[in-house]
Amino acid sequence: MIGLPYGINHAPTAQSLMASLDLALVGNGTIGALVSGQAEIVWMCVPMFDGDPVFCSLLRGPAQSKHDGGFAIELIGSVRSEQEYSRDTPIIVTRFFDAAGAGIQVTDFAPRFDGDGKLSAPMLLVRRIERIAGSPQIRVRMRPMQNYGAERIAVKRSDSDANNSLFYRGNAITLRLTTDAPLDCVIDETPFTLVEPVTFLLGADEDIADNPATAANDFLDGTRTWWREWVASLSAPAHWRDAAVRAAITLKLNVAEETGAIIAAMTTSIPEAHGSQRTWDYRYWWPRDAYFVVDALHRLGDSATTHRYVDFVMGIVESARGSPLAPMYTIRGAAIPEERKEKHLAGYRGMGPVRVGNQAYHQIQHDIYGEAVLAARPIFFDGSTPAHVQVDLFNRLEILGTHAANVFDKPDAGPWELRGIERVHTFSSVMCWAACDALAAIAARLDLEDRAAHWRAHAAHIHEVITDRAWNARIGAFTATMGGDTLDASLLLMHQLGFVAADDYRYIGTVRAIGRDLRRGRFIYRYVEKDDFGRPENAFLVCTFWYIDALAAIGETADARELFDHVLSCRNPHGLLAEHVDPETLEQWGNFVQTFSMAGIIDSALRLSNPDARSDRIDA
Repeated sequence: MIGLPYGINHAPTAQSLMASLDLALVGNGTIGALVSGQAEIVWMCVPMFDGDPVFCSLLRGPAQSKHDGGFAIELIGSVRSEQEYSRDTPIIVTRFFDAAGAGIQVTDFAPRFDGDGKLSAPMLLVRRIERIAGSPQIRVRMRPMQNYGAERIAVKRSDSDANNSLFYRGNAITLRLTTDAPLDCVIDETPFTLVEPVTFLLGADEDIADNPATAANDFLDGTRTWWREWVASLSAPAHWRDAAVRAAITLKLNVAEETGAIIAAMTTSIPEAHGSQRTWDYRYWWPRDAYFVVDALHRLGDSATTHRYVDFVMGIVESARGSPLAPMYTIRGAAIPEERKEKHLAGYRGMGPVRVGNQAYHQIQHDIYGEAVLAARPIFFDGSTPAHVQVDLFNRLEILGTHAANVFDKPDAGPWELRGIERVHTFSSVMCWAACDALAAIAARLDLEDRAAHWRAHAAHIHEVITDRAWNARIGAFTATMGGDTLDASLLLMHQLGFVAADDYRYIGTVRAIGRDLRRGRFIYRYVEKDDFGRPENAFLVCTFWYIDALAAIGETADARELFDHVLSCRNPHGLLAEHVDPETLEQWGNFVQTFSMAGIIDSALRLSNPDARSDRIDA
């Protein structure tokens, strides 16, 4: 086993039971569930990541019972608990003990395994409860909700006595709970003595061929084998191996198995800071966030995710028929729902609003063209794709380059999706340059010299404009916007993207300026000026990883390592990170688990493990 224990030798307190992000993520690419330290499923959407949260107690409303929207396993009289991931898997194990020494073990996972020559990742959550010692009394509380916490889903017994199942028939979906636990005790939430292991299989309304225990054991063996074989195929850095592997597993859980799309986070509306009202729905595909995920996994050796993801992106590009791309889509490539506020969920710790959908779908964000092309770039250099397929893909990618060349100097909402103003953001322009630069390199690789010259010319022009308009000699740094005088942490990526050399005085000046103006304690803010909601209160975690990488690039490796170790110490007990951190209390805030942050762990671990970190580019 690896992972930090939860609450070892400590009784649960009011503080420890308050909603927090000390959660574990289990999943399989179809569903993702967040498990609390007390073995409650506090968040799970069905039938996919962006569906209705049948378990939503993480955002529970004040009018709801304290058990509504959760799936809890309780040891009566529990005085302490511990929790850890099974090594190199997303299988979480929670143990409870009472004052008399009786104990139970709860194993939670979502099956993912190879069967009949193909991957199987059903909409299924498996919970297995075993007796450790004594005569433990347990209670099961299963209270799924629908319509974003508006109402409980009623439970119904199976019509067949031979089928030990309960049915939760909602308006849009029916969940079947197949179990060998006493059904009356589950329905009535009454305690029973655990003698033999009991199993809960919660998923679609489909028959389970074997008895629950046999099915769960087979699923567990197959799932453990799949993940450990996948981890064994990665090239994780030796020094920060466990941190990088846990990050990789977590990123993989955010890849939609059905389509190859990648979501930014499993949750909606975890506030960026206490009472900030900065609550957003992150259960969708952003090309920006997804690029960093794909890049991190590819650099570890997972090329399959890259190929599937690029297929998904190109499907979106082709369906757009030459029109500009939206900044985000659903995991099936559809338009994002119009943003609305859900009144039945109060929000994390009562801090709403709870939003579904995302208004940023209507924004203009020009950086997405660069991120889409960069995600595809490795396909042309890893030697795994036939030449004719590469040429066809290049021809399809050129439309993205055309968009980039046309809009690089036009105003947009920028990488941080400002809702109140559009400006010409330097990062967006640099990403447009990156699209053209990458297309030039790809064309040269394919011996398409006329196209290589075409894209080199565009890249050179964009580079000249950015260098002329975004460099501010007075402050000695590249600025957040063309002709501006403020800073933006995304500028730290200029070297990694290849726009400027690490030893260029302008890049060094930019790193120094960001460290001076955007640093609070040991964290880097994305920006510090006021936006639509005032000044940001907490640090956007990935920006600190970018700063760590920048320090390594300019030769300040010792400082970079010290900062990296500090950020790693801020992870939750399972090695996971949300979107933001309070630089003073080190408490995590924002949607969880945040793929941007987890990709940052991998990027920094790889870069600091590379003796030639000064020349390490993220798209190499």
